[in-house]
Amino acid sequence: MSKRMVDLNKAVDRKKMYTLAEALEVIKANAKAKFDETIDVSVNLEIDAKKTDQNVRGSLALPHGTGRTCRVAVVAGDEKAAEAKKAGAEIVGGEELIEKITKGEIDFDACIATPDLMAKMSKAARVLGPRGLMPNPKLGTVTNDVAAMVLSLKKGRVNFKNEKAGVIHAPVGKASFSVKQLQENIEAFLAELKNAKPSTVKGSFIKEMFISSTQGVSLMFQAN
Repeated sequence: MSKRMVDLNKAVDRKKMYTLAEALEVIKANAKAKFDETIDVSVNLEIDAKKTDQNVRGSLALPHGTGRTCRVAVVAGDEKAAEAKKAGAEIVGGEELIEKITKGEIDFDACIATPDLMAKMSKAARVLGPRGLMPNPKLGTVTNDVAAMVLSLKKGRVNFKNEKAGVIHAPVGKASFSVKQLQENIEAFLAELKNAKPSTVKGSFIKEMFISSTQGVSLMFQAN
């Protein structure tokens, strides 16, 4: 273990249950990398991820964004393509863009498609799916209102989906954000996560919550 990590472990109490504000203060104070570290939240859910009706996924635009630059690709016809470009999408195209994607040309962080082209987008699923980039109507990325979704992604939209172990991960900002900004982002994320609770899950839904920075330690916290 590096000296930096040894010092980090000495600076925190791993057994303590922090309030969200306390955890953020500690995480920010110890985010000392030479770059602006990303702040992430991990939530362990009381679900059986093997059951399809208990899987959790959702999407929301964080109040203060993620702090990341998001390059957006839009698969659409001429009229919608023009709207996407005007809204700020970096990569726009129709069937020719689908062909590039199937060849592995992926220079974007998010992908939107209009409903009329989704059948043709199926050939790109094997490339986009494993990367979590396949347009999905449940996440709002299959839409005719491409301009609104481009703007939402640019402002800091976060998609979340549980892993096999029933854990959800989400970026909620940068270490340079204020505690207030991070707290409001996290509270918005947790509210959306609770709204996504499957009806088949009875009783408690959230088991444990942790917060960390890219090169920092992970702290357990409770909502205020």
